[in-house]
Amino acid sequence: MNNANKATLIGLVAVLLWSSIVGLIRGVSQHLGPTGGAAMMYSLASVLLLLSFGRVRLGDFPRRYLAWGSLLFVAYELCLALSIGHAGSARQAIEVGMVNYLWPTFTIVAAILFNRQRANFLIVPGFLLSIAGICRVLGGEQGFDVAGMLVNVRDNPLSYGLAFAGALIWAAYCTVTARIAGGKNGVTLFFILVSLTLWTKYLLEGGGRMHFSGEAIAWLVLAAGAMGFGYGAWNVGILHGNVTILAGASYFIPVLSAALSSLMLRTPLSWAFWQGAAMVCGGAILCWLATRARRLPRAASGAPAP
Repeated sequence: MNNANKATLIGLVAVLLWSSIVGLIRGVSQHLGPTGGAAMMYSLASVLLLLSFGRVRLGDFPRRYLAWGSLLFVAYELCLALSIGHAGSARQAIEVGMVNYLWPTFTIVAAILFNRQRANFLIVPGFLLSIAGICRVLGGEQGFDVAGMLVNVRDNPLSYGLAFAGALIWAAYCTVTARIAGGKNGVTLFFILVSLTLWTKYLLEGGGRMHFSGEAIAWLVLAAGAMGFGYGAWNVGILHGNVTILAGASYFIPVLSAALSSLMLRTPLSWAFWQGAAMVCGGAILCWLATRARRLPRAASGAPAP
């Protein structure tokens, strides 16, 4: 196996690690609380990133990237962790995670609107299919059920609202940093800032006891490892592997995430849920194809398609 294939395989491991995040965050929050558990998780992940990539040097990053990247990254990770942590049940946590996975579709739409990314007509059915998929997921056992969906969301507007806001924020992060990052990656710094923000929130809320046990520590280590090593593996794959394969694989994260979360949290999911998850994936893939259609002749001729 050559180096490029090894790097691609490492990148695919990142996809698998990220697909486990929803279930792992839920497991941590059940033992250590939504805020305290998230603070511990991001702190440990920050240590892993520091050990992997070395210390952070602020002078290496463009100032605009530091400002906007920090703000948007921290906001997104707070939305992600707290939306899952505050879910009322394991099933609801998986649903909330699925709402968060609207971000690939939103990211492509934002790139078209703000970064002048060229696209064709597939963007419209792709966007509509993703939204319809989420509606099917939230409709419960009945699938497309507007009344049931509204009842579901009203049961915990905080979690669903945070997840939807997170999807929009991550799309903004990807769109903005693509223009101002200058090829830099500040993920280690951003994780440290997320940790500090969560600890501040934890203390302002009056703290609270975190009940550590062997099971709690296992969930914590697995969650922090999935986050920290996930970013590290993805970085290797993107820099040295096949970007086209990795990009395509990343669009299947919603289905992989639902499958892994269902196993980890021992929560069976309905056929309507799986249909909705597949629609979210399909919508994102259509949006992706909408931006790549003009490059397909080059790819078919054997030239690399960036």
